[in-house]
Amino acid sequence: MKQLFAILLFLLTGFETFAQGIPFGYSVQLKQKSIPGLPGLHSFAVAQWQGKWLVVGGRRDGLHARQPNSSFPAASNNTDILVVDVAQQQFWSVSVNALPVSIREQLQSTNMNFYQDHDTLVLIGGYGYSNTQQDHITFPNLTTIHVSGLIQAIINAAPITSFIKQIYDPYFAVNGGQLGKIGNYFYLVGGHRFDGRYNPMGNPTYVQTYVSGIKKFQLNNAGVIPTYFNSSFISDQVHLHRRDYNLVPQLYANGVEGYMLSSGVFQPAVNLPYLYPVDITAGGYTPQVTFNQYLSNYHSAKVAIFDSVNLSMHALFFGGMSQYSYVNNTFVQDNTVPFVKTISRVSRDVNAQLEEHVLDAEMPDFLGASAEFMINMNLPHTASEIIILQSNQPDSILLGHIYGGIYSPTSSPFTNNTTHLTSASSSIVEVWLKKQISTHVKKIDGKNPVNIQVYPNPANKVLSLRYSVPYPGKLTVFVSNSNGHILHRSDVVLKEITSTALEILNPIDLPPGLYLVNTVFDGKFASSSKVLIQ
Repeated sequence: MKQLFAILLFLLTGFETFAQGIPFGYSVQLKQKSIPGLPGLHSFAVAQWQGKWLVVGGRRDGLHARQPNSSFPAASNNTDILVVDVAQQQFWSVSVNALPVSIREQLQSTNMNFYQDHDTLVLIGGYGYSNTQQDHITFPNLTTIHVSGLIQAIINAAPITSFIKQIYDPYFAVNGGQLGKIGNYFYLVGGHRFDGRYNPMGNPTYVQTYVSGIKKFQLNNAGVIPTYFNSSFISDQVHLHRRDYNLVPQLYANGVEGYMLSSGVFQPAVNLPYLYPVDITAGGYTPQVTFNQYLSNYHSAKVAIFDSVNLSMHALFFGGMSQYSYVNNTFVQDNTVPFVKTISRVSRDVNAQLEEHVLDAEMPDFLGASAEFMINMNLPHTASEIIILQSNQPDSILLGHIYGGIYSPTSSPFTNNTTHLTSASSSIVEVWLKKQISTHVKKIDGKNPVNIQVYPNPANKVLSLRYSVPYPGKLTVFVSNSNGHILHRSDVVLKEITSTALEILNPIDLPPGLYLVNTVFDGKFASSSKVLIQ
């Protein structure tokens, strides 16, 4: 902890002395391991204590089927809580069936939002079959687990009920988002409420509502049941309309802690992933629309690293699913968003400049989607699990382990039999960082070539755009109020690559105030502007 405070002090006093650029003098090496009998799982929650992993929820089948009567069958729920000791290559398990009904139903759900706060694992929502409701639902619950107590109870085959507490509140009916913590506040970011049976055609077998925002609250876990207070909601139906993404902890300049909301699905105007990240701090959120992250789009194994020598942040993404990848050294776009073996890095320097690289190492198979990265807790790290690299570290360090996820034998298993073509992986991958610079690392051009200017500003009659785009294509325009609610949407086909007078809205019916004008060109390049309407 003293080392961490020293690093943060260094951030506060010395970050301007470093030159621009984002050095990363390391390569990634993988080693596969296995534990006999360990079940394959994906989309689970996890915590750690003294080298042991606590694994809760998730699924034991593969990618969900596309037919409503076959998707997310209850028979493939993970109904066991696991304790895994990777060093000793053994595991223990206990069934959730001895727990109260509401707890055992939630604890076998998929895509719960979770965060380990010291010795407490906080679980929110999750999707699965509820025997109580006789339907698939997003569970309206927050559950806390005493991590060390539950791990020891499972190892010793002792009762487990006393280590788990739960509250009911529709506020927590969210799955596919991510849970973080900044200061004393939890941040439930994005996700959606999904009730009913999945189908890919939008037929009326379900009801879906995106959170499109951030739920912020404090939690008191000292009583018989948890209680939350000081809750608030930040809404943005354009930038925060996301689920199934990666939320990566960050140390920003001046030691500010926060998160990078990385990619995710789906854009409000097109069924494609977001390509730009959003920075989240206690002071608010900032869409980074001038930078595109191409190589990792769905939730996958990832790890955050802070280089205390160069004062730079790095996020490593392992496999998963991506709209873009390198195939035979060619940059390829595939809008089906297939499985990939790519290991990529997004780095941020002290001047907040972002870069993306594809590493020469790859995943051993089409792995990583809906997997989790367990960091090596013996390394210096922050409470949000950012690993701190120091000048005196060994030349080779174990960053941690990747467990589980969805395994696919092919990049595109998207048929009606996806659950038979894919499976839940039981693989464990050691991830090592080596002090050496690879000559095969490729830098991705993440610059946004689109220039959009909104005028006049302030406006009182007609709102127009000046634009420059790299090629003809479709421009989607959203006008939102200061609460983040979309009030207007229009789609315009740009036949010319430049224009100085594109009328997008007559604001005569909008009351005076501050509005946001967001655009997306070709489903790929975004812009965001604030406009005052008088």
